[in-house]
Amino acid sequence: MSPRPRTAHTRPQGKTPGASPTPTRLTDDDIYLFNEGSHFHLAQKLGAHLVTDAEGRSGAVFAVWAPDAHSVSVMGTFNDWDKGSLPLEARAASGIWEGFVPGAKKGQVYKYHIVSRHGGYRVDKADPFSVHQQCPPETGSVLWDLEYSWGDAAWMERRKNQNPAHEPMSIYEVHLGSWARVPEEGYRSLSYLELADRLADHVTKLGFTHVEMLPVMEHPFFASWGYQASGFFAPTSRYGNPQEFMTLVDRLHQRGIGVIIDWVPSHFVKDEHGLGFFDGSHLYEHADARKGIHPDWDSLIFNYGRNEVRSFLISSALHWLEVFHADGLRVDAVASMLYLDYSRKEGEWIPNSHGGNENLEAISLLRRCNEESYKHCDGIQTIAEESTSWPMVSRPTYLGGLGFGMKWDMGWMHDMLDYMSKDPVFRRFHHERLTFRMLYSFSENFVLPLSHDEVVHGKSSLLGKMPGDEWQKLANLRLLYGYMYAQPGKKLLFMGAEVGQWSEWNHDGSVDWSLLEQPAHQGIQRWVTDLNHAYRNEKALHTHDFGWEGFEWVDCNDAESSVISLLRKDPGSGEVVLGVFNFTPMPRKNYRVGVPTDGFWQELLNSDAHCYGGSDLGNTGGREAIHESHHGRPFSLEMTLPPLAAVFWKR
Repeated sequence: MSPRPRTAHTRPQGKTPGASPTPTRLTDDDIYLFNEGSHFHLAQKLGAHLVTDAEGRSGAVFAVWAPDAHSVSVMGTFNDWDKGSLPLEARAASGIWEGFVPGAKKGQVYKYHIVSRHGGYRVDKADPFSVHQQCPPETGSVLWDLEYSWGDAAWMERRKNQNPAHEPMSIYEVHLGSWARVPEEGYRSLSYLELADRLADHVTKLGFTHVEMLPVMEHPFFASWGYQASGFFAPTSRYGNPQEFMTLVDRLHQRGIGVIIDWVPSHFVKDEHGLGFFDGSHLYEHADARKGIHPDWDSLIFNYGRNEVRSFLISSALHWLEVFHADGLRVDAVASMLYLDYSRKEGEWIPNSHGGNENLEAISLLRRCNEESYKHCDGIQTIAEESTSWPMVSRPTYLGGLGFGMKWDMGWMHDMLDYMSKDPVFRRFHHERLTFRMLYSFSENFVLPLSHDEVVHGKSSLLGKMPGDEWQKLANLRLLYGYMYAQPGKKLLFMGAEVGQWSEWNHDGSVDWSLLEQPAHQGIQRWVTDLNHAYRNEKALHTHDFGWEGFEWVDCNDAESSVISLLRKDPGSGEVVLGVFNFTPMPRKNYRVGVPTDGFWQELLNSDAHCYGGSDLGNTGGREAIHESHHGRPFSLEMTLPPLAAVFWKR
């Protein structure tokens, strides 16, 4: 092909799916941008699309990338799975094979039969761009369209004008398959349609702003929780079809709830029907196991330096944001992408061109993916699950950052859970675990996660990690949540945390909703609800989650008492919220805390209140500040600190 002007920032001008008048849908520009690595709406062009050809025949156009194939044919229920009767034609030297099958209909199942140029290798592959697949363990792709009448126009319009950095973001993380079950029907998972109202009702009642779904991309192995994906454009058919998934997102949006989807570009399954060794060559993955095999998960790693793979992955990200109206992507296992020696011993990895351990191709991909996501989709967020000290993960690419909007604060999560697991009598020796994050807390835009990873694989539930008898465990859990909501940063809780679940998360089970029959667990849910509403209603608790202007220590040095006091502030409105936290079971009478202003300070929240399951020790609604300086402030409050409790105050 002759050289063409670069058009990397021009969106390909193709017709939308289902609207093509002829079976030839890929233009020369499409092919050029794809091979260049700059086509980011590939699902509109590759895959299977129901069309009507120039002669008025209805059917489907199939297009698949298989440059090392000797021949490619499509087979399915429309031709009794005959491997050779419907061959596709090669599109010049692009590596793309294309063809029209008249009479193919929505709902029919198909695969590609690929004969490689190497040693006669033959394989049947699912469509990498299919938007619907058979329910596992079946592995076929399903002819489908994405027609849907959305009802979330008001939400999408409002989203354009929001600045997520200054908005409250309280995220309810959920695994759709194990949130709730239907015991009367073999203990099956709820469908997308069954989840729509029930999940929206629950999240609205508890005051969360967002739902984050563990990966909904199709995956063969249920126990992978979706993190071992096979279909990067298809919501799993375990719970319904694509339109039913859209209904779930739509319903959440109509109730004012944002939707974040876990997206996994770090690796993919080895299963034969998937992307691996697709055309008899290592097409999507690296050929060398030192770069192409993930040692932790025995899965395949994308070749991020290959142009067409870059187009594939960024097209996948935009597909979930644009087609399924996701409000954000939480990008899984970013650290494993950034480091060539991730989980590898010496000699098991290949240095980059400069001799270092940074994966330069992955860095480039992530930066471009974030740029394209924010360019095409107003008001969205990309969030990195990145567990190292890699700098500027959530800083713009033009400043040298990776371009994410936010990053999980894994350090805070580990420090807090380690601290909270200790017997309170020893906590004074580990006081720095409570305060260390403030040395780095504004280096990134952080989300504070108490996620699924911390309540599985023998780690115990959050409640199970807490020390003491049952009353103390529940009090410690309420204290943990209170301290999290007082800290700068957005918040995330995994399902089950809101009821104080005793058991670990089990993907074959569900949240133990029966706990809500017990007053103590009703108290946990009410505490989470009241924290969410306070976080949303009090500007001081959320408008400056990412900067020092919204935070100030009052006293972070009272290790002997294991007490922390801090201020959250909104300089614009002048609002201030004081948080005081007693990490011991010892009630503290007449505990003095310095405050910036005089007047009456209301006890806004007290985790020891009777309604939450506490001992009901408190401050009778509030205290008057006295003109006596303390902690370097002109006024002070004398208060009662309940045992193992979080107390919030507002002037």
